Amino acid sequence: MENKAQRPITLSLYNRFSLHRSIDWTGAFWLASGVPALVLFSMGAIAATVGKPAWLIWIVSIFIGLIQAFTYAEIAGLFPHKTGGISVHSSVAWANYSKWVAALCIWCNWVAWGPVLAIGSALAAGYILNVTYPPDAVINTWQITLLDLSFLKAGLCLRINAVFIIGAVLMVLVCAIQNGGILRSAKAMMIIGLSGLAPLMLIAIVPLITGDMVLSNFYPLAPLAYDSDGYVIPGVWDIKGWSLVAGALFIAAWSTYGFETAVCYTREFKDPSRDTYRAILYSGLLCLFAFVLIPFTFQGHMGLGQMIEPQHFNAAGEVIQPAQYDGMLAADIYSGMGIANALYGILGNSGIMVDMFVVMLVLALMLSIMTTMSGSSRTLYQGSIDGLLPKYLSQVNQHGAPTSAMWTNLIVNLMLLSLSDYVFLLAASCVSYIIFNFLTLNAGWIHRIDRPDWKRCYRTPKVLFIAGIVMAFFNITFMALGANIWGSGTLMSGLILASLSIPLFCWRHYLIDKGQLPQSMQEDIQAGNTAGTPRKAGRWPYLVLLFSVLLVGGIQFVID
Repeated sequence: MENKAQRPITLSLYNRFSLHRSIDWTGAFWLASGVPALVLFSMGAIAATVGKPAWLIWIVSIFIGLIQAFTYAEIAGLFPHKTGGISVHSSVAWANYSKWVAALCIWCNWVAWGPVLAIGSALAAGYILNVTYPPDAVINTWQITLLDLSFLKAGLCLRINAVFIIGAVLMVLVCAIQNGGILRSAKAMMIIGLSGLAPLMLIAIVPLITGDMVLSNFYPLAPLAYDSDGYVIPGVWDIKGWSLVAGALFIAAWSTYGFETAVCYTREFKDPSRDTYRAILYSGLLCLFAFVLIPFTFQGHMGLGQMIEPQHFNAAGEVIQPAQYDGMLAADIYSGMGIANALYGILGNSGIMVDMFVVMLVLALMLSIMTTMSGSSRTLYQGSIDGLLPKYLSQVNQHGAPTSAMWTNLIVNLMLLSLSDYVFLLAASCVSYIIFNFLTLNAGWIHRIDRPDWKRCYRTPKVLFIAGIVMAFFNITFMALGANIWGSGTLMSGLILASLSIPLFCWRHYLIDKGQLPQSMQEDIQAGNTAGTPRKAGRWPYLVLLFSVLLVGGIQFVID
């Protein structure tokens, strides 16, 4: 049987330029080195929501991510002529059974990663403003409200303020660097990475050396709860308590599983068979260090916190000012904007140290933005090449950079940057991430059944392969049980975002391509069988999809 994964690489049919094979696994490692900085996005929100078990949430989540990474590594090596990561490789498996699901897999991966640009830019802008101006300064308080979205979540709106303006400048800067191609991006990220990862490593190590850790900040392992007056009390392990844990694992997955972005660059590896699995495994080890130690030392230093000012009511009994808390329960810790202040407190609050530390944290966030811009733009690019996303996204410049996809990322994220609640945005996009994760892990066994004789750069041990499938169902359970702790409309908003793949696919496939996939995609789907498209997995892929829908619906019915 001919292995289509080994066939010669051809230029795009839509563009005279193509991606360049110019990096090895170390380049991909540096391109993925921004993933550890994703801990800054949700560490405060998880701690302020689940309470003292927060440190354990991160440990469990990163180990789930490592288990899944072995399946990712196997899938990523099947199609060295494709870029865009494992969602692209997984879409080939699902396309045998449903082209709609194939398009959904790629779309959900992009929807999940896209908001990193907006959230990372906003946090970086917030760090700069907080260290430069006092909280009550006009530059920190002014805003122009564009659209009220309180029907999705109370207080949610689109607005323009100083965070938006500074964040937009940072985002455009990243786009300009990425426009020079993958090799320039990798070199830039190595330089930024050495500076940006330094503060994260210090945060992870210094408190362990100095002993600045309080044991009572970790125990008892009870979910967060409040009494009728708003004071913090230990919760109980009932359905509400487990929902908090599930919601924390749900949103932590968005960060801890993210090192799979290291295999977004298969089409640009000099030696895909060697570089693919090394990129994801070494990136996973870096993330293991970061996601275990940083939340642990953060919690050990900060502590859970208590109420410092009760809520205030008006004459009608309505809350006019919510209760105020310190520690990990503080409002700016939940939003992420106060994380920089909290973290440099771990290393000391001397003036010069604060300024240097904030600069390095901003670089760490820039690193995560660059990681996302590189990976997500290539996902859009390959989805377009494969006939699953709009055709214009296949445009590449003379440096081998997917410019149309990058501009799409930039424009969409400028709109997302105007949202007033970045935690809600992260949680809604995480719904798509869990869907992508579920489809990808199940694509592993579909590929094995449909392509049993294909050469694999790496073959996952059976125990880990089965464990990855089990994790797929655990993840959608976490989503169904805990997504709405981040806002009552989170799950529905996420599902609506995911469903946008349907009109986009219909437009491209039926209106532009007249119901035919590109020849290269058809060859990949046929799995080397010229007589037709094999569907050796039979009904099992459909049964898995049906069971997942019933599982999510059943959990929602029970908790409602």
